[in-house]
Amino acid sequence: MAFDHFDYLIVASYTEDKIQELLQNVGIVRNQSKIRSAVTNALSFIKIQEEFGSFSNYIWAFADNQPIVNKPRTLKDVPATSTVSDKISKDLKKRGFKFVGSTVVYAHMQATGMVDDHVADCWKRN
Repeated sequence: MAFDHFDYLIVASYTEDKIQELLQNVGIVRNQSKIRSAVTNALSFIKIQEEFGSFSNYIWAFADNQPIVNKPRTLKDVPATSTVSDKISKDLKKRGFKFVGSTVVYAHMQATGMVDDHVADCWKRN
């Protein structure tokens, strides 16, 4: 697998040779900035773990350690960003992360259960 199963400890240790190898891999998006940012982000991720005890402790603090429950009626009502994702994005960038805009962060929040955007007629709501 191109990024070693996304093991952040391995990605954080990538050398220039590994980055050049990835740039030749036709199975991935070969954007040099994005590949290099994976290494930078892995290093920044480790620093956050060291500072907060875990990335989970860090990220959930932005939501007061509780899921944010929105009640959108339809998919059109589901936002792409929020004030919380804006804050997280800004803080991650300050900590050295790249390619972590508010939309990407909001998607992470949805995927990890930090925000619940299930629409009114979703089986989960009933």
